[in-house]
Amino acid sequence: MKTITINPITRLEGHGKIEIFLNDAGEVANTYFQVPELRGFEKFSEGRLAEDMPQITQRICGVCPEAHHMASTKALDALFHVDPPTPAKKLRELFYSAFYVTDHVTHFYILGGPDFIMGPEAPVAERNILGVIAKVGLELGSAVIKTRMQNHRIIHMLGGRAIHPVFGLPGGISKGLNEEERKEVEEIANESVEFAKLSLKVFDDIVLKNKEYVDMILSDAYTHRTYYMGLVDGDNKVSFYDGRVRVVDPDGKEFAKFEPREYLDHVAEHVEPWSYMKFPYLKKVGWKGFIDGRDSGVFRVAPLARLNAADGMATPLAQEAYDKFYSTLGGKPVHHTLAMHWARLIETLYAAERLLELSQDSEITSPNIPNYPYCYS
Repeated sequence: MKTITINPITRLEGHGKIEIFLNDAGEVANTYFQVPELRGFEKFSEGRLAEDMPQITQRICGVCPEAHHMASTKALDALFHVDPPTPAKKLRELFYSAFYVTDHVTHFYILGGPDFIMGPEAPVAERNILGVIAKVGLELGSAVIKTRMQNHRIIHMLGGRAIHPVFGLPGGISKGLNEEERKEVEEIANESVEFAKLSLKVFDDIVLKNKEYVDMILSDAYTHRTYYMGLVDGDNKVSFYDGRVRVVDPDGKEFAKFEPREYLDHVAEHVEPWSYMKFPYLKKVGWKGFIDGRDSGVFRVAPLARLNAADGMATPLAQEAYDKFYSTLGGKPVHHTLAMHWARLIETLYAAERLLELSQDSEITSPNIPNYPYCYS
């Protein structure tokens, strides 16, 4: 038996490797995706103040610290039994929407998208941001950099720094917006909406109009029928900041819907001896191994899963893109893993639209942002 090792895997935050085992005929007998690093956040957080968690847990990742920061902050709200004032909630969502724009732009143009934009036959050395800029042009390349910079500016404005912010507090936030800053955010939001629309057009021109690309997206190799999980609002529309967790089955029917605090009633974790990665699964279905289908407890998250788990988008332009997504790919749910890139661009547009809506909200400059019913002893 021959072994092929890919180590390290690039274009990710953290460490990972792939082991491929070939039989005597040269065919793949087995493949393992391994996460060889023990991060240990659960252990070195023991004994620390709960209020430290928004700063500690966001060190899990340098690409998406805001997600871990916000999750920890909301956990503190629950721990202290405090509900932030409405302006604080809106500013948190504004902050988080800016994060989603820069995160998704980073992933599409730098981490995941180069394989699509450059094409299946492009040399490996060209599948990177420099290759992307060479293909789409300096103007779009500059827009990518500008969009990321501007939305990091919003994160810095509210969080004190562009990476690993100091922003969320139990029951509120550390800083609000003044009118001058609000206007700046509104301008950035308008430009982000236009950039998101342009990115969807780029995807349409380069990917959707190329039969080879579409055939690859729809191929059996990248198709897995799973359950899907995502956060939704009261109308079952995609939500990033607040709402209930909704799970749909491989046929798109609602399987479960619960409050985030009820997560452990629905989800368990499986551990394999060859990786430090944990494999969550639906308790009501059970762990059946690495298989897909209705009888498997495996579920997916992230952009494609959020679109599948929802009934639509909460902003108009993103809803139009959502409708086109499903009409093009044959209806809901979409089980094609490579459609994740398209779903991510739809979410980018939603995040930009929501950022614009919040920047124009009359409460967004209100000083009513903290709510501290607790004290330190």
